[in-house]
Amino acid sequence: MKPDAPEEIRGIFKAVPSKLPGVPVNELLPRTAQVMDKVCLIRSMQHTMKNHNSAAYYSLTGHAPPSDDQRLRDSIELFPAYGSIVDKLAPAKGGMPTFVAYPHIMRDGSIAPGQHASFLGKTYNPLFFTQDPNSPNFGLPELQLPDDLTLERLESRREVLTLIDRQSGLLEHSATARGIDESYQKALAMLTSPKVKEAFDLSKEPARLRDRYGRTTYGQGCLLARRLVEAGCKFVNVYYAASIGGQGPIGGWDTHGNNGKAMGPVMKDFLLPVADQTLPTLLEDLDDRGLLDTTLVIWMGEFGRTPRINANAGRDHWPQCYTALLAGGGVKRGYVHGGSDKIGAYPSGDVVRPDDLAATMFELLGIDPKTEVRDTLDRPLPIAKGQPVTGVMA
Repeated sequence: MKPDAPEEIRGIFKAVPSKLPGVPVNELLPRTAQVMDKVCLIRSMQHTMKNHNSAAYYSLTGHAPPSDDQRLRDSIELFPAYGSIVDKLAPAKGGMPTFVAYPHIMRDGSIAPGQHASFLGKTYNPLFFTQDPNSPNFGLPELQLPDDLTLERLESRREVLTLIDRQSGLLEHSATARGIDESYQKALAMLTSPKVKEAFDLSKEPARLRDRYGRTTYGQGCLLARRLVEAGCKFVNVYYAASIGGQGPIGGWDTHGNNGKAMGPVMKDFLLPVADQTLPTLLEDLDDRGLLDTTLVIWMGEFGRTPRINANAGRDHWPQCYTALLAGGGVKRGYVHGGSDKIGAYPSGDVVRPDDLAATMFELLGIDPKTEVRDTLDRPLPIAKGQPVTGVMA
């Protein structure tokens, strides 16, 4: 926040002290203020993508898109999602899915690239679903066997298929068939794993804890993420909203209007309260369970907002300077990396690009950022082109 800047820059929200000395936060984030000693802020994030789809792709993969174009479409030439890379290089064990993403598809018109495995192949796509974790009857039918199909019959069918494959030599000669077989093996492992079914059963959580997270799609989604990580899942994407725009309780953070002098019902009544309930609870819950030190939380968007309030009492797209919040997983607690100028327009030093954040994330996950994967043309490509930000590491 810039409390000493002119009103058209600072806005009407007041700054309040937090548990991290010298780091005030928005007055509408009182619970977040109490966990600032657990987090690491990178205040000097920067790139040049001003459109949602291109900026989202950059943020979801750590690789710059070929152009800053809202019409950027998904294609096999673009880079895979972070979770797909992790699935390829460090898969989960015990039948747990490595990469889970939910409960929305990121799009602005067309679907934003960077949400699946791309050229790595469908085997490394996330387990993706759009069911609402806050729904009373939340569950994944994909993980339930039909009533008339027992595990014994399923295993028997598998044995028959394996025998046919051996006889025909199909799996030896067909890359496509091998991919199908790998996907089948993953699906079979999930279907036969009580641990997977248990992880998705939110009814196992005490009502009081569910209330703490918030009885919202996002709140229960973050609680589910904690359960998945606790069960052995390696990478979870929890997308905030189906709509990018701030349009009431189901909208996102693209607030071009209505967060100025009228205090904007979208920011005041929906976005900030949901964030202030869910994020601190997730961090506290992970910490209480001894999971925060081994779980990296990254809370961020695809870019920031303009320093100057626009004519509609909102703020527009601004990739030149924004903040990413990190916690746990080997980053420093109560630490601020980088900063911005007096109006929050540009970094004042220590610029961090999505490429560098990607390298940092992989480094913290124990994966060498220089590791290469091969695209459809068999070209070796590093999983991250940036440099790890060692200053944020504990």
